[in-house]
Amino acid sequence: MTQGKNQQTTKTIHDAVRANNIKEVELFVSRGASVNEVDAHCEDKFTPLHWAAYSGSLECMHWLLWQSADMDAQTPKGWTPIHIASIRGHEPCVQALINNNVNINTRDRRNQTSLHMACAHGNSFVLHSLLRGGADVNHRDINGWPPAYTAAYHGRLGCLQMLVKWGAKLDEVDNEGNAAAHLSAMEGHLPCLKFIISVTRDITSILGARNDQGDTPKSVAEQFFKEDCCRYLDALEWEQDHPEQAENLAFPAHVAAFNGDLEHVKLLVEQGVVNINERDERGATLAHKAAGQGHLEILRWLMEMGALMDTTTQSGETPKDVARRFGQLACLKLLGGGVAENLAGNANHNKKDSSKRRFSPKEEERGRAKQKFEELQKQFEIAKKNYRQLGGEFEEDNQRDTAEQDLQKKIEELDAQLAFERVKREKRESELDECRREIARLINELRAMEANKHHARNRPSSECRQQRTKKSSSIYTKQSRRVEKETGLPFMRKSSLNS
Repeated sequence: MTQGKNQQTTKTIHDAVRANNIKEVELFVSRGASVNEVDAHCEDKFTPLHWAAYSGSLECMHWLLWQSADMDAQTPKGWTPIHIASIRGHEPCVQALINNNVNINTRDRRNQTSLHMACAHGNSFVLHSLLRGGADVNHRDINGWPPAYTAAYHGRLGCLQMLVKWGAKLDEVDNEGNAAAHLSAMEGHLPCLKFIISVTRDITSILGARNDQGDTPKSVAEQFFKEDCCRYLDALEWEQDHPEQAENLAFPAHVAAFNGDLEHVKLLVEQGVVNINERDERGATLAHKAAGQGHLEILRWLMEMGALMDTTTQSGETPKDVARRFGQLACLKLLGGGVAENLAGNANHNKKDSSKRRFSPKEEERGRAKQKFEELQKQFEIAKKNYRQLGGEFEEDNQRDTAEQDLQKKIEELDAQLAFERVKREKRESELDECRREIARLINELRAMEANKHHARNRPSSECRQQRTKKSSSIYTKQSRRVEKETGLPFMRKSSLNS
């Protein structure tokens, strides 16, 4: 029964790939099977490379790629093997396809790339490999969604943060006028919504952004009963409507700079109550507050006093960025902003364009030779990566492993020596404690001996007391005998009679 089941499960090349049985795959190909054969029993019309990406059969995938399997073969939905690997989260398979120069920006029928697939399913490791491979971070699908919008809609915060770090834009709209904040609020993904607002410089524009139906992120959240998002957006709107009350009173200098009270700012800074570069809970300094409200005198005084003007807030804004966002042109000019920088940049760009020249035939030949060398070197690196992924080792790998082992051995020896020194130190400390106790005991004995000697010196000796007692008793005996002889009565001392 077991053999019959095995024969039944490996009756085609697709079954062998799903089982990651490389020998069966080679056998089927040697018997005439094609490496691009479409699976007739699968509705999605998978090729062997699709099945390798689906099941994570890395060894079979490498073998198929070496046999020139079609990496751009599409299913009826337009999915290529890299789409399938991105959906399933098989990062080694994605890396193998990238190493073999797959078209990483291939689109399916919904105009989605593998980057969209990785974001929709929250496969951040696959996403990182795709970004490193050169995937287009701002490509739009049929809905007008770039990958960041897909991550925001599905609540994939880690993918969204990674895309923003790689340059994704969140201030554009899709085909229906929705921004990323609309999509997060629509699905109730509060962490994604908070992140989108935190990296947006103009919070007011996000709160007031309306889609084609005239809905803001807050109204969209209300329509779909996303209460957490509604409460968060209500709090943001209140802070925007009441900026003077939203200021944290734990930072009086920030409040004074926001209100334009230069004398109060001077008093707090000159008396040392606050630091001139003090930051509030959002990372803003006094310069940020003054620049945002256009208080030119406060900003000039802060610059004269040596305040830092390149400090950034939690959202990455400098005082110059804050002045630009609020349209404070005088403050922006004082901080060094303006159109001169852009003009200088354009001039440099034009100089670079004008510096281009035509190459001579010999230089063109040299360029082609260099290009060929780079292609061969790249193929060599691909082969090395594939060999390593299949468990192979090179001489340089062995040398590196040997060096790591030697280093680990030295570390262990040093740890053992350190442990020995620690035990030795503890032993010496215990001996020192015993010596200290012995010294304390001897000191106590010496003090006791000195005390006894002093006491004995200040009181009469016992021999003197005994001699006095004997002398008095002998006198008493002689006197009593004399009285008894004269009177015939017993002798009684005067003190005894009185008592």
